[in-house]
Amino acid sequence: MEFSAKQIAAYIQGEIIGDGDATVYTFAKIEEGIPGAISFLSNPKYTPYIYETKASIVLVNKDFVPEHEIKATLIKVDDAYDSLAKLMALYQQGKPRRAGIDPLASVAASAKIGKDVYIGPFACVDEGAEIGDRTALYPHAVVGSGAKIGSDCTLYANVTVYHDCRVGNRCTLHAGSVIGADGFGFAPTPEGYEKIPQIGIAVLEDDVEIGANTCVARATMGATVVHKGVKLDNLVQIAHNDEIGSHTVMASQVGIAGSTKVGEWCMFGGQVGIAGHIHIGDKVHLGAQSGVPSSIKAGRELIGTPPMENRPYFKSRAVFGKLPDMYLELAALRKELDEMKKQIKQ
Repeated sequence: MEFSAKQIAAYIQGEIIGDGDATVYTFAKIEEGIPGAISFLSNPKYTPYIYETKASIVLVNKDFVPEHEIKATLIKVDDAYDSLAKLMALYQQGKPRRAGIDPLASVAASAKIGKDVYIGPFACVDEGAEIGDRTALYPHAVVGSGAKIGSDCTLYANVTVYHDCRVGNRCTLHAGSVIGADGFGFAPTPEGYEKIPQIGIAVLEDDVEIGANTCVARATMGATVVHKGVKLDNLVQIAHNDEIGSHTVMASQVGIAGSTKVGEWCMFGGQVGIAGHIHIGDKVHLGAQSGVPSSIKAGRELIGTPPMENRPYFKSRAVFGKLPDMYLELAALRKELDEMKKQIKQ
C-alpha cells in the first residue's frame, strides 16, 4: 500500500517541502534510505545523511534548516520521532490480524474465549481462564487456570501467564516473558531454606508492554502491580509485591527487589538495581548501572552507587581516575613532612 506526501502530512499535521505527490510504501533508516521509503531525522549527528539519502520522504523537525540541496521531499513536524511512531503504529494496524484456534492448541472446556481470538499451535489455555476479544496467543504461549487476559493483547511465543494472574487490555508480552512466577521468598532454618508459599497474584493494567524474558513475580500475599502504560525492556526483574507506577519505563536488566514502590513517569537506565522495601517518587530518572539502597524523593535525576546528582557524579568520576597518582603524591608529601618534623626536633 502506497501513501503520498500529502496524505502523510495531513495525518501528522506536517508542512510539505518539495513534491507533495511523492509516494512511499515502506520505512527505512535515513542512512539506508531507498526510493519509495520514508525516513526521519531527529538526532543532529545524522544530519549529513539527509543530503545523501535516497529515501523519497524524510520527516524533520520544524526548526531544521538545510545547508545544502536535498533531493527528498521533506515533511516538517513538531517532533519527527513522535510523528514516525504514529505512522508506524498506523502501518502496524493495517496488517491483517490472525484469528482462529489452531487444531494443535489446547483450550480447556471451561475457558472463556472472546471474539476474533487467535490461539496458535501448542498454545495452552487452562481451566477457567479468560481471553478477551482480538487477543493473540502465539505458539507455546500458556495462560494458567483462572488467569484473565484482556482485549487486543498479544502474547508472543513461550509467554507464560501463571494461574489467577491478570493482564489488562492492549498489552504486549514478548517471547519468553513470565507473569506470576513465585516471588523469591525463603525462610532460613538450621536445616536450610524453607519456602514461603507465594499465594498472591501479579496484575498488569492496560497498555503495558513486557520485554522478552522479563519476569514479573506474583505477590507473597495480595498483588504485584504494574500500572497502566508501563514499558519494560528485555530481561527486567520485578519482584514480589512491587508496585510500578503508571507510564514508568525501564531499560534492559533493571532489577527491583521485593515490596518496593516505584512512582509514575520514572525512567531507569540499563542495569539499575533497586533495593527492597523502599519508595521511589514520581518522575525519578536513574542513569545506567545505578544502585539504589534507600528511598528517593520525586523529581530527582541521579546516577551511580549510591546515586547522586549527575554533575557531582561526573566530577567525582573524573577525580577517581587520578586517585592512583594522588595517592603516590600524598605518600611523598607525608614522607617529606615526617623528615621536616625530625629536623625541627633536632
